[in-house]
Amino acid sequence: MNKSEILEAYSFRHACKRFDPAKEVSREDIEFILETGRLSPSSFGLEPWKFVVLQNKEIREKLLPVSWGAQGQLPTASYFVIALARKPAEMTANSDYIQSLWKDTRKLPPEVLEKLTANYHRFLESDFELLGNERAMFEWASRQVYIALGNMMTSAALIGIDSCPIEGFDKNKAEAILREEGVLKGDSFGIACMVAFGYRESEPRAKTRRAADDVIEWVH
Repeated sequence: MNKSEILEAYSFRHACKRFDPAKEVSREDIEFILETGRLSPSSFGLEPWKFVVLQNKEIREKLLPVSWGAQGQLPTASYFVIALARKPAEMTANSDYIQSLWKDTRKLPPEVLEKLTANYHRFLESDFELLGNERAMFEWASRQVYIALGNMMTSAALIGIDSCPIEGFDKNKAEAILREEGVLKGDSFGIACMVAFGYRESEPRAKTRRAADDVIEWVH
């Protein structure tokens, strides 16, 4: 794939408001898209995400009244993904999740683990001043989720699949519904955003963006 083909995919991608319900994205393709999310980078390599692929029509219908930004997507998307971010208690340096990730998944030796734990704690406490501010901590974890979100939407566009990122929902009410339905278990995760995938029902208007000179500054 050359550079012009990649830029074509970026031009192709748009926030699709309604999908063609008669055209289904294949399981193989959505698994490819989700894999690009799983392989995405995150600050300190913490992977503070979970992707819930919500195919249950009844739960989708229950989310409709509290998801004003997904009125067209919830009923028509081939796949509707709830992107979750880990809550603040899970993101502290000595949390079970972080320590297990570094010990068991990344197989860090004890001396590296000790140094990384101290560095990460300092980052949270003084560099970004996140400790003690639960909202800021959750939003910081959500920023990592958005990296994965962008990669998933780009990979979808590269293979001709449409998507739409969604923030138009009542977070507390949506989470309450997911808890009632057994989708959200425990208190480890909250909703960062939602994203829908499918094939467009109609062609969008031409993409517009600010000029490159307005958004890119070179410092020599």
